[in-house]
Amino acid sequence: MAGLAILKHIYDLSDEVLCERWVENPYYQFFCGEEFFQHRMVFDRTSLTRWRQRTGEEKLQALLQESLAVATGTEAIRPSDLNRVIIDTTVQPKNVMFPTDARLLNRAREILVRLARRSGIKLRQSYARVGKFALIKHQRYAHAKQFKRANRALKKLKTYLGRVIRDIGRKLCGNAALLGGIVLERMLARARRVPEQKQHQRGPKVYSLHAPEVDCIGKGKAHRPYELMAWTTPALSGNI
Repeated sequence: MAGLAILKHIYDLSDEVLCERWVENPYYQFFCGEEFFQHRMVFDRTSLTRWRQRTGEEKLQALLQESLAVATGTEAIRPSDLNRVIIDTTVQPKNVMFPTDARLLNRAREILVRLARRSGIKLRQSYARVGKFALIKHQRYAHAKQFKRANRALKKLKTYLGRVIRDIGRKLCGNAALLGGIVLERMLARARRVPEQKQHQRGPKVYSLHAPEVDCIGKGKAHRPYELMAWTTPALSGNI
């Protein structure tokens, strides 16, 4: 049981996979004290769970620490192999957009409409159909390098977002009893910043509506002068 517990921890296996590998692997069986190769499990799989419950978490941790100490003492592993590795999370993909991206405008309108419906606010118009078509037109015109037509479609997206913002602002003003009004007010403040953003604007920008903590920093790398960082703190992270 102690050998199986160590193997489970080393290879991060479930009880089912551990038992299957123990039957197939003679090294696993020798490590657990078997002198002859076994073609079936010598006990039921549920015995592992009962043994862990009787042993307790503290004794299991002590067992693993003692096994590491023995391995270090016999020079089976080096102390440097047990060092903690710090992983750079800047390479983690993040669902962000450019500050002047047309998708960010359409996304802000969709989130505001959804939150308004949850709060019981009846909007004059949601612009769901025409907003989707305007976004498709903008992407097609931009791909074809017809920038005048693309700018007209972008202006429509800004108009639709501005109308939704003003409509929610009028109906939300002075009505603190709405369900989820605080979340809606917070999102409304973020959405107001989206159509005002410029390409060469200095200062903080909105790169993602659901993750406002994302910020662009310059790290001085030649192949990638700018990177997006997410400063994850409990005060900044909020549920939409």
